[in-house]
Amino acid sequence: MSVRPAWKVRENGTATTWCNVRLAFDDGAGVDLLAAVREGCVAIEDVRARPALSLDDLAVLPDWIEGPLLEACGGAVGARSDDTSDEGSPDKRHARPARPRGMEALRLVAAEYSEAQQAGRDPVLAVMAATGHSRRRALRQIAGARDAGLLAPRHARR
Repeated sequence: MSVRPAWKVRENGTATTWCNVRLAFDDGAGVDLLAAVREGCVAIEDVRARPALSLDDLAVLPDWIEGPLLEACGGAVGARSDDTSDEGSPDKRHARPARPRGMEALRLVAAEYSEAQQAGRDPVLAVMAATGHSRRRALRQIAGARDAGLLAPRHARR
């Protein structure tokens, strides 16, 4: 992980520092982001990731960067003391958690789709959240689950 201060703005006795942050993972994945640090608080302004981050990874991203970012750009005023565990550090995790492939992936898609449909939620959004894929990719996986016989056909055949 590298943190480089980009610029600093002083206004009404407070200073806001913008920093460029780069996370590199062992599996070749990477995350570049622009974060603003003000009075011990971190705000993420822009994120670019290769491959795209899942919602789970996006949720833990602030935990990964908070400690080093506050040290480099704004002082460790708001740093939490629980940052010492290795469990959530980016070099100990992959950019994207392992997901099932093949028939197991189709079963997961079918289960999420059916569960969301029974609960009255949007099944495509449920598949997108479960797999971390785009709408187009989720629709392809749903079609694959239909073709495999795990979901009912879309239209009744005569």
